[in-house]
Amino acid sequence: MEFVANFFYSLIRISTPIIFVGICSTLSAQAGLLNMAGESMMLVASLAGVIFSALFQNVWLGILGGVLCAMVITLFICFAAFYMKVDLYLMSISMNMAMGGGVIFVMWLLTDTKANTAGSIPSLALGNLDIPIIKDIPFIGTILSGHNIFTYIAFIMTAVVWFLLYKTKLGLRMRAIGQNPQAAESLGVNSKRIYTIAFLIAAAVGALGGMYLSMGYQNFFSKGLTANRGFIGMAASTTGNNQPLGALIMSLVFGLAYAISNYLQPYISDSYLLMSIPFILCTVVYLVISAYRSGAEMRLIKKNRQKLMDMDRKKEQNE
Repeated sequence: MEFVANFFYSLIRISTPIIFVGICSTLSAQAGLLNMAGESMMLVASLAGVIFSALFQNVWLGILGGVLCAMVITLFICFAAFYMKVDLYLMSISMNMAMGGGVIFVMWLLTDTKANTAGSIPSLALGNLDIPIIKDIPFIGTILSGHNIFTYIAFIMTAVVWFLLYKTKLGLRMRAIGQNPQAAESLGVNSKRIYTIAFLIAAAVGALGGMYLSMGYQNFFSKGLTANRGFIGMAASTTGNNQPLGALIMSLVFGLAYAISNYLQPYISDSYLLMSIPFILCTVVYLVISAYRSGAEMRLIKKNRQKLMDMDRKKEQNE
C-alpha cells in the first residue's frame, strides 16, 4: 500500500506542470486559437521567476515577474498574429525556437555557464504544504498532502478557469468568438481584443507551470528544464475536448507516463527509450480518442439519416 500511495503522490507531482499548460491551451482553444507557444511561455517564466525572486528575495515577486515576462512575449505574438496578420501557428513555433536558445543565452550572460543557475543566482522557491486533518488519514494523506504549493494552485486554477469560461461575461465572449467570430463581431464584440485577452490569461497560467519546475520542484533554472511539456499539455487539452476538467484528467494520464518512466529507470538502461514513453503514450491516446470521436460522429450521422428516412416514410403513408 505504501508503494501505491507513493506512486500516486509522484503522479500528481509530475503532472503539475502539464496541468498548468493543459489549462493554458484550453483557454486559448475556447477562444478559437491553437496555442503552440506554451513551451516558450514556460521557458521564459521559469528563468524570469528565478531571476526576480533572487533580485527581490521574495518568492511572490519572483512569480509575478515570471508571469509578466511570459505575458510580454505573448503580447509580441498577439501583435504579430492579430494585427500584422502573421500565421499564429508559425509565429508560436518560431517563438518556441527563439526562446529555447534565448533563455540559455540570458543565463550565460548572468552566470557564465550554460548548464544551470544553481550556485550563481540565489533563487527562492515555494515550499510544500501539509493539509490539516487530511495529512493524518492513512493512504489518502500520503497521496494528497505534502505537495508543493504550486500543485494545489494547479487544481484551484482548473476551477477558476472553468468559472471564467462558463460563469462570466468575458468567458461567454471568448467562447462566442471561438465558435463563430463573425456572429460575435456582428454584435459588437472586438475579436482582436478578446483573442489578446485570452492569450494573455493563458500565458499567465502557462507561466506558473514553468515556474513550478524552477521554483517548486527545484530552486534553479537548468537547460532543457521544460522537456517539451508545453506540447504534452497542448495534447492533454486537445484530447480532453478543450474542457478544463478534461484537460486536468488527460494531464494526469500523461503524467502517469512520466511516473512510469521514473519507476522503470532501474530496469531500463536506455535513457532515450524512457524519455520517449510519454510521447508514445500521447500519440496512442490521441489516435484512440480521435478514432472514437470519428466513430461517434459517423454513428450520429447514420442515426439522423435514419430519422429522416423514417419521417419520409411516415409522410408517404399519411398521404
